[in-house]
Amino acid sequence: MWRIVKAIFTTVLLLVTVGCQPHSRYVVVEGYMLGTTFRVVANTTATQSDIYCAAMEIDSVAKSSMSIFNDNSLISRINDNRVDTLDIHLLRNIAVAARVNSLSGGAYDITIKPLTDAYGFAAKGKIEHPNIDSLLTFVGFDKFRVDGCRIVKEDCRLQLDLNSLAKGYTVDMFADYLQGIGCSDYIVEIGGEIRAAGVNAHGKSWRIGVDSPFDGNQTPGEYQQTVINISDKAVATSGNYRRYYTDSEGNKVSHTISPKTGRSVASRLLSATVVAELCVEADAMATMFMAMGDRAAVELAEQLKAEGVQVYFVLANGEEYEIFSTLEN
Repeated sequence: MWRIVKAIFTTVLLLVTVGCQPHSRYVVVEGYMLGTTFRVVANTTATQSDIYCAAMEIDSVAKSSMSIFNDNSLISRINDNRVDTLDIHLLRNIAVAARVNSLSGGAYDITIKPLTDAYGFAAKGKIEHPNIDSLLTFVGFDKFRVDGCRIVKEDCRLQLDLNSLAKGYTVDMFADYLQGIGCSDYIVEIGGEIRAAGVNAHGKSWRIGVDSPFDGNQTPGEYQQTVINISDKAVATSGNYRRYYTDSEGNKVSHTISPKTGRSVASRLLSATVVAELCVEADAMATMFMAMGDRAAVELAEQLKAEGVQVYFVLANGEEYEIFSTLEN
């Protein structure tokens, strides 16, 4: 169900770095992509310069296609109705988003940009009292379709926001590049979204830290909830403890917005970590679970175990945390 053609493509995860053994061929490359940090550790004959240059090329391709913060990106021009032709990256992201939308019963939806704009979580400043009912009239996966390589909108005001999966998709692009140059032991992390293959410099699975989801935890890795081991998998986490603000009435407004109600989602689910085959899938599903709320998320996670999807949920339970996990390790 989750196999898609792989692409040459806040949150909560930290790569727990392992030191390289003497004479190992593991290369470490760090920098900035997509407005956040990236880190790659790879067992490869490629140089740091080679990998860094590839990272900058991937970053440029991803931004020019999927960035809502770039007025001249393809998605921005589609949102402004300047063009209607989709490239391969948008087509692949929309295909994944359609599957996740269906899984969630509509709780996950990439047409929420008018809402994320209104609440100040996208490319524009927030509106103090947005007219939610009005905005919802042109939000919904059923309000557009893909005809070949063209997007056909039911309402010209419909806009796409791929922030919930574009970072994961870019991780997959980077992983595909490494595999293309013959690298089978690597880990790629962009802003907390991760994909790993093979083993680390000690010959063991890669170790990934999951942060504790308390409000205001802005220091990845300092307060960890757990550490998980992965190999030949991708990991993504979504939570409402970093990207949020308090409105004039004292209410917490998180970046997870329901496409059904138009309101910020509040539930016992504080963070959702997803392990899947591809990072674009893990990224989208982590947001999906947060948007569904705790009960529906737990029910769906139980069902998805048969599809090879694993989760680690942190839920509020009074002053304590409650953990729901389908992880195999």
